[in-house]
Amino acid sequence: MNARPLRLGAAYHGNRMPHHAAEDFRDMASHGMDLVVHTFSHTDWDRHSEVVSRLIGMSADAGLESWVDNWGLGGPPGDKSFFLALHPEAHVIMSDGTPDPVRACVNSPAFRQFTRDWIDTVYRIGGRTIFWDEPHLPGKTAGDKRYYGCTCPICREKFEKKYGRPMPESPDEDTADFGSDQIAGYFAEMTEYSHSKGMKNAVCVMIGTYGMSLSQADKIASLPYMDNIGSDPYWVGKKKKDPDFDVYGFVRSESEKNLAICERFSKDHNLWLQTYSNPRGLEEDIITAAEAIYDAGGRTVIAWGYYGSESNNYGAENPVVTWSRCCEAMARLRGFERDRLLAERRAAYGMKK
Repeated sequence: MNARPLRLGAAYHGNRMPHHAAEDFRDMASHGMDLVVHTFSHTDWDRHSEVVSRLIGMSADAGLESWVDNWGLGGPPGDKSFFLALHPEAHVIMSDGTPDPVRACVNSPAFRQFTRDWIDTVYRIGGRTIFWDEPHLPGKTAGDKRYYGCTCPICREKFEKKYGRPMPESPDEDTADFGSDQIAGYFAEMTEYSHSKGMKNAVCVMIGTYGMSLSQADKIASLPYMDNIGSDPYWVGKKKKDPDFDVYGFVRSESEKNLAICERFSKDHNLWLQTYSNPRGLEEDIITAAEAIYDAGGRTVIAWGYYGSESNNYGAENPVVTWSRCCEAMARLRGFERDRLLAERRAAYGMKK
């Protein structure tokens, strides 16, 4: 993994004013970043597509590579799925029989066509790498019972054909396996389609969640046109529960797991630095986490999100300090990489002599 070039960046969302974005992109570039992830939701598609096209061009002018994020296209993370207003039959159905109000089933033919249309739009506005953001399936608990999705008629038929039994009400090993298979099947089709247009595909899977997690990422890492596999070892929630939580150890261990998958399938990687919800006074953990990612072998390090994500309700408590520490962390990684390369060059020169 160390042979891959260092790429540093941040996710950019919450602003669609080009004059302000130009300043933000210069800010990112001036702090050694060379990658920006643009969210492109259904709302952006309907109302801001030409603006986002300008932002992608402006990013390139600032020396930033652009990835385009399917933010909330089929539901969380990100926006609720507005697609469901057009196709109410495509809701995820929970195993208690209730529809998930904001998530679309990946097996819905209408949703798959909708995604292909979105890919066409991303290509038209200048996107050449799609970032598939945290795919997963919902679960919920009511009393002492657990429920899962999706159990719509399409999913029920597929499940019964594969396992020879009806879908159970409570999740089990088969439903977890089935759910991750459905997500992988969706991405098999979508990444093949985007690849046919000359686009790259990157995905970030969560550390632990129902339906698709880092432990199940082999299923999408094995897809021929999923080029880049990532995860987000976010630590803030754990640190809030336990002030003595080992940020470095956790982030390094989870990063190593991600990189092992990438190594096994010869894929590139992306690893995420948490710059949202950061408590005041704990911003130094950002530097610790960045160093842990680098020490694990991570070379594509991206912050969620720009300027402490202050455009969102989940923004850092002190976005100024959060962004300052983020930029300092990125500068340290750039310095580490320069020192590493210089040491290699010196060693090679010495061997020649």
